[in-house]
Amino acid sequence: MSILFVLLTFLLILSIMYFRRPELQVAAVQVAPFQKAEVPKMVKTAGFDVPENYSFHPGHTWVHDEGRQNARVGIDAFAGNLFGQVDGVELADLNRWVRQGQKLCTVKHGDQSVDMLSPVEGVLISVNHEVLKNPNLITEDPYKNGWLCVVKAPELATNVKNLLQGPIVPAWMQNSIARLGGMMQQLSPALAQDGGLPIKGLLFQVDASVQEQLVKEFFLT
Repeated sequence: MSILFVLLTFLLILSIMYFRRPELQVAAVQVAPFQKAEVPKMVKTAGFDVPENYSFHPGHTWVHDEGRQNARVGIDAFAGNLFGQVDGVELADLNRWVRQGQKLCTVKHGDQSVDMLSPVEGVLISVNHEVLKNPNLITEDPYKNGWLCVVKAPELATNVKNLLQGPIVPAWMQNSIARLGGMMQQLSPALAQDGGLPIKGLLFQVDASVQEQLVKEFFLT
């Protein structure tokens, strides 16, 4: 009889833990006290202004570790220049799990749209409502007020190892611009340029076939 009592007690405890656990998880996810981003320290290297301690995905999104597994995410200046003026940004839903290297948001310009990839994996816990109201912040101020969202990333340290960081970032940016110049010389010579960031809004000035190739090459989507 005593054994049966112990077993019933054990099952009762397991049941309580099971039903209480989701509530605790949802409460943790809904807490999102992320309103303003700190002013990043910019480092000029090889002619590029790069925010210090930011890590970059090859698809031109960035992540900044803000501690406690919180990762602030945005797009970089190269992407911002390619986009120029945008009409809207659609982000993944709050509390949704996003994977590193998979779709995080969609940038819209007229009837055209471009998907951008997440640099980290985790639960989306906060979005930048200022960007939803004024989407051009992502191109005008990509490293501060134009951030996209905050992701609770339990494997952030591992995710960052797959990204570009430190001294390699300026060289990678420079390589991206060189590749863009070479592609434009072949695909649309009239809009090609030598050196410097791409013509603002270039992506939406080329025809659909060229745009598709640029998106695949630089945003990996």
